[in-house]
Amino acid sequence: MAKPAQGAKYRGSIHDFPGFDPSQDAEALYTAMKGFGSDKEAILELITSRSNRQRQEICQSYKSLYGKDLLADLKYELTGKFERLIVGLMRPLSYCDAKEIKDAISGIGTDEKCLIEILASRTNEQIHQLVAAYKDAYERDLEADIIGDTSGHFQKMLVVLLQGTREEDDVVSEDLVQQDVQDLYEAGELKWGTDEAQFIYILGNRSKQHLRLVFDEYLKTTGKPIEASIRGELSGDFEKLMLAVVKCIRSTPEYFAERLFKAMKGLGTRDNTLIRIMVSRSELDMLDIREIFRTKYEKSLYSMIKNDTSGDYKKALLKLCGGDDDAAGQFFPEAAQVAYQMWELSAVARVELRGTVRPVDNFNPDADAKALRKAMKGLGTDEDTIIDIITHRSNAQRQQIRQIFKSHFGRDLMADLKSEISGDLARLILGLMMPPAHYDAKQLKKAMEGAGTDEKALIEILATRTNAEIRAICEAYKEDYHKSLEDALSSDTSGHFKRILISLATGNREEAGEDRDQAREDAQVAAEILEIADTPSGDKTSLETRFMTILCTRSYPHLRRVFQEFVKMTNYDIEHTIKKEMSGDVRDVFVAIVQSVKNKPLFFADKLYKSMKGAGTDEKALTRIMVSRSEIDLLNIRREFIEKYDKSLHQAIEGDTSGDFLKALLAICGGED
Repeated sequence: MAKPAQGAKYRGSIHDFPGFDPSQDAEALYTAMKGFGSDKEAILELITSRSNRQRQEICQSYKSLYGKDLLADLKYELTGKFERLIVGLMRPLSYCDAKEIKDAISGIGTDEKCLIEILASRTNEQIHQLVAAYKDAYERDLEADIIGDTSGHFQKMLVVLLQGTREEDDVVSEDLVQQDVQDLYEAGELKWGTDEAQFIYILGNRSKQHLRLVFDEYLKTTGKPIEASIRGELSGDFEKLMLAVVKCIRSTPEYFAERLFKAMKGLGTRDNTLIRIMVSRSELDMLDIREIFRTKYEKSLYSMIKNDTSGDYKKALLKLCGGDDDAAGQFFPEAAQVAYQMWELSAVARVELRGTVRPVDNFNPDADAKALRKAMKGLGTDEDTIIDIITHRSNAQRQQIRQIFKSHFGRDLMADLKSEISGDLARLILGLMMPPAHYDAKQLKKAMEGAGTDEKALIEILATRTNAEIRAICEAYKEDYHKSLEDALSSDTSGHFKRILISLATGNREEAGEDRDQAREDAQVAAEILEIADTPSGDKTSLETRFMTILCTRSYPHLRRVFQEFVKMTNYDIEHTIKKEMSGDVRDVFVAIVQSVKNKPLFFADKLYKSMKGAGTDEKALTRIMVSRSEIDLLNIRREFIEKYDKSLHQAIEGDTSGDFLKALLAICGGED
């Protein structure tokens, strides 16, 4: 069994089996595989209940007793994923890693994700053991094989990691931290092109403790997390490798929690990844991975494995997982600390918001108006020209085209477009032609008209717009529909939900920075209303009003501090607590506010993903977000989308829409990541 560092608590899920007898276990396995068929239940129960050290002793006893190789017998008796899992458990970790890397670089093509995962996450000692195991098992040099199968900066970084020479001194020089921050900044953001060698040297050799301080200082100095600079400056497998290294420096268990989630989400399961991680981390940090998994994804690792796998394979994986954290009902201290750090990162990051649609150079509204008239004149419609012009002009430029079109032809461009195109394409193009405030006002009107109310649309717009945007929407609503937005909301919603929406619709959110003392008071109110405070005070109605006031009127910087203080005070994350303690539209609007405060582009990335996942597409939500964010932060949304869902927004749109609607959406999307 892996030994924890001196003074450290063991965080694996597999322990030495008490009263261990290798001969008795060898005999039990021989009996389970003797005769016709095999007793898979007995095999998985025994092997998942023994530590790796004990399994090696069982292998030796098996050979002594029966003159046979236990691994060979298991391979013969078992099949498929279950066999891969059990055989993986029977190998020492270093030999297991060696086999994974050999498979990753054998045959046609290379499994770069496997190489990245193993070499970015292992300690110096584990790397040295891996290199020795590879040499012993295959009589080949691992470095030479990696060089033979990879290229460029990706290859160089892999070779650096293979040396296993990362500094391990916990004493950090502040001067060297500042120097590394400056060197990374100059190698990337400040340089025409990128000095990849600096990134390789610093990220490949400095100690974890040193690099964590470098990342903190880099954020303070540049206003960007190091990950954002890596995505902007590097590309391909090299970019993925460097991001994996950064993640493992920050938190190796969090890196593996994310890998496990991606291995099981969506259609199909990446069983090789799932097996490799469950085997390799079962005696290292599985408990930490479980805690972080539950914090990030609001479900336990155990429940996700249970729902995503089957048969003996599932039983064995659940044994390695070691327990269901959903039963606990609250955060672990370590996981709460991760939540706290997430809010800290959110509080100090100065993210540059960028749209994908920008004003076109050498803009000629006269030529555009004529081209659009020609595209709609006579029989048939030239949709390609309409899409090309309207998706490649800024909203301000489109308004100029509308005016010129009326001056030249005495016609309303919007009316002509409406008569010439239809369906999803018409909604998208007409949405792009409207001024943003009028477009949002129309979306709110449509959400409230007819039978039923589209609460999701109301929440999405009112919980995410700035004060200036809200005020402009209110003016546009009054102008277009001769009724105040507040009156419309009052007529169409009720109760606490109505009060929250009306509060948001005033556009009176504070715009100052944080007030730490006030943040602690606000966090206490949140703890009391969510019924997890030690000493509740005040009547519930008063608390509900105060909680609404806090979420609807405090500034974003202040709310980030409130949510951080909430974690510190309660050991809970506020978003998860709201989801657990509240219900219905009130819960949904509060969650939207919290998510928007934490990371607005990620909020919209989630909405876009949900609009396209599963059977059918929510074209209205897809159109609304693509139109409304195209000149604000759609580029940031794209980056969050690929980071969270492991595929680009471009790919998701391509797979879920078609025809001219697809062409127009991809033009707005602005590129493939």
